[in-house]
Amino acid sequence: MKQQCRMALAVAGAFPTLARRNTRYPRRRLPVASKMKAVVVTGPGVLRLREVEDPPAITAGEVLIRVAATALNRGEVPTEGTYSPPEGSSPYPGLECSGTVLDVGRSVDRWKVGDQVCALLNGGGYAEKVVVPAMQVLPIPQGVSLREAASFPEVACTVWSTVFMTSHLSAGETFLIHGGSSGIGTFAIQIAKYHGIRVLATAGSVEKLSTCKHLGADICINYKTEDFVARVREETGGKGADVILDYIGGPYLQRNLDSLNIDGRLFIIGCMGGITSEVNLSSLLARRLTVQAARLRHRSPESKAAGGGAACLASYRSRQGETCDPRVSSLVRSIGGSQADGEWRKYWKDTAN
Repeated sequence: MKQQCRMALAVAGAFPTLARRNTRYPRRRLPVASKMKAVVVTGPGVLRLREVEDPPAITAGEVLIRVAATALNRGEVPTEGTYSPPEGSSPYPGLECSGTVLDVGRSVDRWKVGDQVCALLNGGGYAEKVVVPAMQVLPIPQGVSLREAASFPEVACTVWSTVFMTSHLSAGETFLIHGGSSGIGTFAIQIAKYHGIRVLATAGSVEKLSTCKHLGADICINYKTEDFVARVREETGGKGADVILDYIGGPYLQRNLDSLNIDGRLFIIGCMGGITSEVNLSSLLARRLTVQAARLRHRSPESKAAGGGAACLASYRSRQGETCDPRVSSLVRSIGGSQADGEWRKYWKDTAN
């Protein structure tokens, strides 16, 4: 500090006119970075509410949202090594949110300040404010509240971009959904039924199977007490399902292949059960089976926008037909300290399919 003072005095002595001028006018204060609150992952399964710096200033094609609500997703377990977030992701969890537009960047014409929206995020939903590419911002579906809308983008875009846009599931086909009572499952059941598709769903309890049935599943299978391969074959006259949506991964791979019809398509969106498996390739060759896999978070903004727009349109139509039931639970009313840890851990334990 003394060294800094000596340097300041030396400068004033060298430039007396400048020194006198500075005594007349107050020194301009440097801008202080504004703060917001965010949930920070400080270790595996450890969440803490912290005061952090605001998001960086928006650029062209971006939107700043004040977050009203966010949702929990199984993709938010990178600290346990299960999923790897893409490069450039926000340091804070939260893959989707709903809220109010605070600011828009250049070239953003669809949204304006004050609009209520929901959005797919590259993380950052567990914060008061988040910056997101405008093409990942979605309108709130008709009849869905602002809070409920926070759980819409991830499931809607995942289901639509996989089984509809990629696997080309169409009316009259048979669709097997693993984990039918999950967020993905509940959305997939309803949208598939709206499009004239026969739905088979698996779940692990009577309560969860009842949920699937209520949402429109034609056949509900308890995977803990039944062999889903045999049941699928039985319910399809020995043919199998045309499309399967799976996030169990390795342990289910061969069993899924055995459950597919000729020209059947398996789409894998997760590996909750494991990442390795031994497969009999003859089953793929003999019945011309297709296996695809993708993770929504790693898709480009353009790809997410395509899936999101189509999913929104499908959801609007299904809502108008009174076939879409937003199954949303208020998990955490207020997050603080260890409360977030406990709720987060309990959620994963209670909702495992």
